[in-house]
Parts: sequence; structure tokens; C-alpha cells
Amino acid sequence: MSKPLMPKATAMWLLNFTTLTFDQIAEFCALHPLEIKAMADDMHPEKIVPLDPVMMGQLTREEIAAAEADSRKRLVMTKPSVEVAPAKAKGRPRYTPVSRRQDRPDAIAWLVRNHPELTDVEIGKLVGTTKATIQQIRTRSHWNIANIKPVDPVTLGLTSQLELDLAVEKASGRKSKGAPAADAKGATLRPASEAVKPDVPDEDAPQLKYDPASVFASFQRARDKT
Repeated sequence: MSKPLMPKATAMWLLNFTTLTFDQIAEFCALHPLEIKAMADDMHPEKIVPLDPVMMGQLTREEIAAAEADSRKRLVMTKPSVEVAPAKAKGRPRYTPVSRRQDRPDAIAWLVRNHPELTDVEIGKLVGTTKATIQQIRTRSHWNIANIKPVDPVTLGLTSQLELDLAVEKASGRKSKGAPAADAKGATLRPASEAVKPDVPDEDAPQLKYDPASVFASFQRARDKT
């Protein structure tokens, strides 16, 4: 049985507000009966503020009353209505059992072949290995490369299917964000070197020259005919 939150404070409350025996309180709070006796005699070296286990949802009034009526009864902690999963420790490397460690090169080879989008760091987190080992398998410079055969790490029990799917989804999303921008029809934008250039006169093309006097004379002849 797990001990209650702040066991000494809970024990102090049970001493002050119930008629439970020292043994009952000690067993529920995972403390020694002599420590409970020292708290009752006000000889405990610490100053302890009582904590109500009923208010904290760790005991019920009915459970306390039943234990007070029978000194042989042991208190049973109330089961929480919502189960909270224990928090995972962050920053720790994944532990791989000794019996599975020889399977890691096979798992790395499988990930490198089937999921090239995964980085060395992501592969290391999935199977619990080092970047140096991953690089040796990528470059086929591993000392045992001739005997390494790609095997799914989920099958080997080195990671779960959920963890693998999440890592692949994250890597794929990162890869898609780095793709070139596309227009509404899906075609990529043309580079600046292929953009339409404005019309610029060709220096080598023959240039037409006009004589203002001849142009004026032609205009005058047309006017005289009218």
C-alpha cells in the first residue's frame, strides 16, 4: 500500500482527531510506532502541522469510524477517482536490457534504411544508442557490419509502435516544411533568371534613320492632293 501524502502531517491529524491506535496510524502512514508515540508525547524533533486525510481524499469518515471500532482493522486508503500516470523522467537515456543490446545494430540499420528522415538523435532516443554507432552503420564502417541485418525495432522490443509513429510523423512534418513554395495550381515559382525580361533594343540590329525634310515633303504632297 502506498503511503499518504505528507505521512507525518497525516499521522498528527489522526492522533489529534481520532482514537486510532499507534499501530493503526503507523501502518497507514508507513511510519514506526515509536515515532507515532513520540509525536503523541510531543517529543518529536520536528514541528508538524496536521493534515486532514479526509479533506485530501485519502480516507473516508466511514473508514476511520470502522477502524476506531475495531483495533485489529487496518486503514485502507481511498482509491482515487482518476488514475494519474506517473510522470516520465526527462533527459535520461533509454535503458536497454543486456539481452537486447546486441539487437540494436539491426534496429538502427532498419531505421536508417526505412526512415531516412529520422535524425541520429531521434534514432538514438528510439533504440537507446549513441550517435557514433549510428554513423558507423550509416557509413558501413561498423566492425560487425557483415552480420548486421535490418530488423524492425518494434519487433525486437526496443521501442513501441506508438513512439516510432510519433517520431516518424514529427520528422516527416519537419521535412515537408522545408519543401519549396508552390502556387495555387501546384507549380513551383519560376526563378528570377527565367522571369520575363522587358523588351530591350538589340545593339546589333540595323537602326532605321528618318530624314525630317523628306518626311515633311511627303506630308505636304499628300495635303496638296486633297
